[in-house]
Formats: sequence, structure tokens, C-alpha cells
Amino acid sequence: MKFSLTEEDRDGRHLDVLTDEDGGIRIVVSRVGAELISMSRINEAGEWIGFLYRDNDLTAPAEGWANHATVMGYYLHRLKNGSTLYRGQEIKGGTHGFLRAKTWHVAGSSTGESGASLKYQITPDDFSPIEYPLKVSVDLTYEIGTNGVGVLFEFRNHEAELMAHVSFGLHPGFGATSFETFHLQMPRGLYRRYFSPGNYLSGETRDIEFRGGEMPFPRNELPRSVILELADVPRRIFSYVDPPSGRWVTLDLTGVPYVTLWSDGGPFLCVEPCWGLTDHHEQHAFEKKQGIQTIAPGRELRASFTMAPQFASCD
Repeated sequence: MKFSLTEEDRDGRHLDVLTDEDGGIRIVVSRVGAELISMSRINEAGEWIGFLYRDNDLTAPAEGWANHATVMGYYLHRLKNGSTLYRGQEIKGGTHGFLRAKTWHVAGSSTGESGASLKYQITPDDFSPIEYPLKVSVDLTYEIGTNGVGVLFEFRNHEAELMAHVSFGLHPGFGATSFETFHLQMPRGLYRRYFSPGNYLSGETRDIEFRGGEMPFPRNELPRSVILELADVPRRIFSYVDPPSGRWVTLDLTGVPYVTLWSDGGPFLCVEPCWGLTDHHEQHAFEKKQGIQTIAPGRELRASFTMAPQFASCD
């Protein structure tokens, strides 16, 4: 495999561009938020085709969702009224946490015969105690390899005595010709759905024994979010396809505990791997949030998934 790595300044954003020249896959990452703003493949006509919503477009849309693949953490979705208590200390923040608004450090890059990667880092010096009170750092690595584009989170708890609590995930939106054209194939297994009227958990859940196939949720529920625990899903391979454009993404969510499906009605579907959930209406302390992940003092937490963009033959 032959790879190239370049840097680009565009519209006030510093971008890193990693290309698999032989395999015809390219990713573009903004250092603001470490956001993946493009994931594209080259087609038979020699054209680069983007797979994300508004792929590689940094302009502000007239309406609707304005992102591509938001990095979420150290909490997910929302805090009730924008604040919570963590061991009695207040945390304040906006939707999806503070990682999306930070300029990440480039922690390294690598190329080899089997793949190439870009690594970004946030340290305790990059956030304030009101954003998160403990000394916890995170590395985020994007890798192009034989299985597509890999995403790896690596959290480190630098506290000597305190257990750290975090929740995190990625919020990628996959582009479609229209809101009506995309399809999501889900694997068989037991799913537990968490209902979140008004964006916060109500406490109501429903277990769904699913045989596998097209997602069993009507599209008009997507703007309110479909939050699913993969309670007993043995083979966690999801397939997103937009038949008119032939864009097809296979997601390997092995080891991912939750997934959120969302769209605001625009031409995209977000399939969000999540390690944790949003607040309850009756808010729990941060360390007792549903699905919160723990990191022992001086230890690490690693979590990953992959996305494989392809072209499908669709009639």
C-alpha cells in the first residue's frame, strides 16, 4: 500500500489529509474537534466520492445539521440544563461535551505496508475543572487499513487514587440522495431501546428481539433519536446503503455497547457508536450515568470500531 499525508489550511481550519493511493481511500481530519470531515473513495471514473454528509464541505448550511462526524466526550449527547455534579463538583457544558470544540494536538502519524494512521490528543491542560475535574487524557487515532477506516479511542487516567468516569463516541453522518433513499441493515439479536423524549432518558425501555434486516424503526422517529443497547447481538456488523448513489458503508461495531440512530430529516443518517448515554430527565450524578465507563487510577481504556466505504451495485 502506498500512502500520502498532506496538510491544508482552508476557511480558517487546519486539515490533515491521509490518502491510500493504491486502495483509493482518503480521509480529511480537522484539528478543531479532531472531526473527520471527509471519508471518500475513488470510483471507476477516477472521481473522489464522499461518503459523509456534506463531505469535505466546510461552509455553513442554510439550515439543518452542520457537522460531519462529531467527536463526543467526556460525556454524550446532553447534560440536563447544561450542568451536572461529579462527586459533588459541578460540570458545565454544551451538547456532546467539550472535545468537539477543542483544537487537538497532533500526536503522531505513521505509514506502513498494511496501513497508515493519524493520532490526535487532548491532555488535562486543554480543559478546565468546570469542563471535567480529573486528570484524564485521550488519544484519538484514525487509521486507513485493509478493513477500511478504523477509529480508536485511548483514555488514560493520570489520577493516583481516583477512579475516572467518562462516556464518549463518534457521531458520523452518512450522506444520502434524500431522506427517503437510505437503508440500514442491522444484525440479528436482542436490542434494548431507551426512550428519550425531549433528549433525556425517561427510564422507559423496550427489548426488541430482531431477526436481522432493514432497521425496524419508521423514519419519522429518527429526529427524536433511536437509542439502542446491543444487549445480545453476537455479530455486530451494520450496513448502510444509499442505492441511488451506490454508496455503501459497512460498520463493524464489535465491542460497542450502544448505538444511536438519528437524522433531522435531511439527506443523511447518523449511526453513532456510543460508550454511554445521555442524561435522565431525573438527573443522576455524573458517576452514575447510564452506561458510564470507568478507568482505574493509572490505567487506560481503549475502544474502537471500523467503517468500510464501498460502492454497491444497486438497481
